[in-house]
Amino acid sequence: MMGEQLRKHGVARLVGADIIPEAKEATERDRPMVYDAYYVADFCNLTEEQREDLQEWSVNCLTTVAALGFGDIPAKAFIEAFNILQSKGWIAFNMKETFLDKSDETGFSVAIRELIFSEYLDVYYLERYQHRLSMEGLPLYYFAIAGRKNADIPDDFLTKIGLA
Repeated sequence: MMGEQLRKHGVARLVGADIIPEAKEATERDRPMVYDAYYVADFCNLTEEQREDLQEWSVNCLTTVAALGFGDIPAKAFIEAFNILQSKGWIAFNMKETFLDKSDETGFSVAIRELIFSEYLDVYYLERYQHRLSMEGLPLYYFAIAGRKNADIPDDFLTKIGLA
């Protein structure tokens, strides 16, 4: 659905990626003409061939479909995808509001906070919004974040912030 919307808004080339083959199968079944390429890959363990293949696309925008920080995308995988993005490329994602709170000590939360305040990313847009209602009918708030990449995140980034 994300790819469909991006196409609708004029994006010329789309490359998708997921760790599970079923995601690719569903895309090919339900939206066969949306993506120019779709990779099934573990971004924590990309092969050199996969990395080179992805870099050949000259990716200038990176988005995520699901909200980040629930253990679905490890910080290392997010950083790998970020580093495939071209310098000055755009990145857009959303995450639960508590993940930006210093009281959240989970690895992904710490990594994203450090990234937001680093020289590697310029944040252009940060907005808190009501994502949905919980099963109890209470509002759940998230942050939408968009920015531009300044430089690759170094290999020792996670080690320096105490996550590796």
